[in-house]
Amino acid sequence: MNEHVIPLDAEAHAVERPEDHHDDLRLWLRLLTCTTLIEGEIRRRLRDSFDVTLPRFDLMAQLDKAPDGLTLSELSKRMMVSNGNVTGLVERLVESGHLVRETSKTDRRAQVIRLTPLGRAEFRAMAEEHEGWIAEMFCELTPREREDLMRLLAKTKMSTRRAIEGARP
Repeated sequence: MNEHVIPLDAEAHAVERPEDHHDDLRLWLRLLTCTTLIEGEIRRRLRDSFDVTLPRFDLMAQLDKAPDGLTLSELSKRMMVSNGNVTGLVERLVESGHLVRETSKTDRRAQVIRLTPLGRAEFRAMAEEHEGWIAEMFCELTPREREDLMRLLAKTKMSTRRAIEGARP
């Protein structure tokens, strides 16, 4: 029996027939699988532990970093989603008492969104749990492996951005 068998997962076809897949494609599938597994588990834990969706958590995280608040446009950019997606989330969080919405003092057309004390307290409780969940998921990596992975992912991010810029007309 082969002791070096890689367990089958979403990358099964690449494992079963590696000659059919270039290393770059296999790397992409591995990154995608890791991201999908982690994100799915975080979504489940947020829902089960706090009855909160990941987009709601992400929006609150952005606002926690900006105590003076953000406009809908700034939130959309930071979250990399449309204003329409953010508007619905904001509405529900305003209704639940987690956010306040005020007219900007510098631009009367813009609305500034901030966490309420309730929103900040609940977000920070969730964030503490979230950090523990992430640590649990990476617990089998040594500090050196984490450093190496961070360095390699930073290089991958830079390479990807250059490829995107080079592909634009």
